[in-house]
Amino acid sequence: MSKALHSFLEENLKELRDQGLYNEIEPVEGPNGPIIKIKGKNLINLSANNYLGLATNAQLKEVAKQTIDVYGVGAGAVRTINGTLDLHVKLEEKLAEFKGTEAAISYQSGFNCNMAAISAVMDKNDAILSDALNHASIIDGCRLSKAKIIAFNHSDMTDLRNKAQAAVESGLYKKIMVITDGVFSMDGDIAKLPEIVEIAKEFDLITYVDDAHGSGVTGKGMGTVKHFGLQNDIDFQMGTLSKAIGVVGGYVAGKQNMIDWLKVRSRPFLFSTALPPADVAAITAALQMLIDSTELHDQLWENGDYLKAGLKKLGFNIGNSETPITPCIIGEEKLTQQFSRRLLEEGVYAKSIVFPTVQKGTGRVRNMPSAAHTQAMLDDALVIYEKVGKELGIIN
Repeated sequence: MSKALHSFLEENLKELRDQGLYNEIEPVEGPNGPIIKIKGKNLINLSANNYLGLATNAQLKEVAKQTIDVYGVGAGAVRTINGTLDLHVKLEEKLAEFKGTEAAISYQSGFNCNMAAISAVMDKNDAILSDALNHASIIDGCRLSKAKIIAFNHSDMTDLRNKAQAAVESGLYKKIMVITDGVFSMDGDIAKLPEIVEIAKEFDLITYVDDAHGSGVTGKGMGTVKHFGLQNDIDFQMGTLSKAIGVVGGYVAGKQNMIDWLKVRSRPFLFSTALPPADVAAITAALQMLIDSTELHDQLWENGDYLKAGLKKLGFNIGNSETPITPCIIGEEKLTQQFSRRLLEEGVYAKSIVFPTVQKGTGRVRNMPSAAHTQAMLDDALVIYEKVGKELGIIN
């Protein structure tokens, strides 16, 4: 290793550890369900994005197994050569049905979607109005496009309107996009989509919603756009297939001509091997389950409300979440990590989240209850939260 690289790595890793910002990764031994095993110890799992418990669903596992026997384990090529299987076509038709759009396109990950779709439509002659708390993949996708990035204050519609008006009146840009998360994953709040659409119509803005944490969760499972009944008003509905859907991948849904354009101009679609057939079949089956029934969605919200009420009663600062995502905001980074470690020692896996994922001084453990948790599991978790919270002086 070069001396310069060694010095860089050692100095910066030490600095992260000293500041309580170094993230330790603990491998999960077995399935990522409501109870997980780490270092041989069973833990109540409150850190997964597996909102509906579908990652370990028996029906979806059987679908995947049967598909491997027929199609094999890989797609064998990129989509534009001969990697598009009939399974991919069926998936995208089901995605369009699920999101209430004309068409949809699937990608290898949600992160890929934002890298692909934004840069395929926006360029150096354009501007993007981006919520200040948007996900890192949105930020990177905007940067890749080379468009002018204009951040507006988080969910501040006055600031958005003023900046949209200034961008339009400047005459500098051919196209202007407004882009936002549907559900913000660190605080659990929901974007003000009706107001965003109103502003977009006034100034002819392209609308883009990243609903990674909304699909399967809001709108009776159909997502945040459906929650507000705005399927005909949002140009890009982007989402992930690895959270509530339980498998892997991402998608963009919208008008047919927009999807046609992404198939010929979005680079991750053009230059990455297609999603594996077993995953595609499992995703399609999962979507059908959500179309057919709201049972898992309803159980998720019941569990989320139960945990939220319990933590609030104990005296934890849980912010203003509007979804099952429930942060316990601790503040100082080292205390946040200590709190997370003690929870783990007592039997709860709730990962600490600190800068740069959230602003300095707002460290938290983020609780992600799922439809697969039982009330007994959540009660056990609350007992541990009370014990550790009092021990560390976080609650009285």
